Amino acid sequence: MSSQVVIIDYGMGNTNSLKNKLARLEINSTISSDENVIRKSNKIILPGIGHFGKAMERLHKLNLINVLNEEVLVNRKPILGICLGMQLMGYKSEEGNVKGLSWIDGETVRFNLRDTLRYKVPHVCWNEIDIVKKSALMENIDDLSEFYFDHAFHFIGNNDSDILNITEYEYRFVSAIEKENIFGVQYHPEKSYEYGDKLLKNFHRL
Repeated sequence: MSSQVVIIDYGMGNTNSLKNKLARLEINSTISSDENVIRKSNKIILPGIGHFGKAMERLHKLNLINVLNEEVLVNRKPILGICLGMQLMGYKSEEGNVKGLSWIDGETVRFNLRDTLRYKVPHVCWNEIDIVKKSALMENIDDLSEFYFDHAFHFIGNNDSDILNITEYEYRFVSAIEKENIFGVQYHPEKSYEYGDKLLKNFHRL
């Protein structure tokens, strides 16, 4: 019997720590890049750590683009992008001259900070999220809850309706997105303890 949640394995994410976190939450998951496993799953998680261009190259090399487009855009399967996985959902990034998945109208840029003594890149710390619209993903999560971040680039959304969370790090940036069945978070719920656990449980219940 197939797992309910499939964690996409394309060599660019902390898949094992994510799977271990889901197991502790009693959420059945599997790590795979097999098209049949992805099609049989009920939900998809797209993790990601590292370089945007290399990540898209890996997805193409593993022939995952078509199956992801089919399951997400045609079959409307819920998907959660984490960190780089969220950034890949946009059109492009300053990091690598390649096209993204283009599911969300936006792009990814590097932090452009003025106060480099107080603010460092990458942004590695606990930080608050401002929940800007009602969402099942945010159920029982308080506004201004803290999540763990580790990133040098951030997403710019062109449609306000797609923006779920905003976070401030010298300036305000998009830290979560939601468009119908497509969800993305810049922070790491698998490393964010209580509220991260709630978010992953909420995604599982969608």
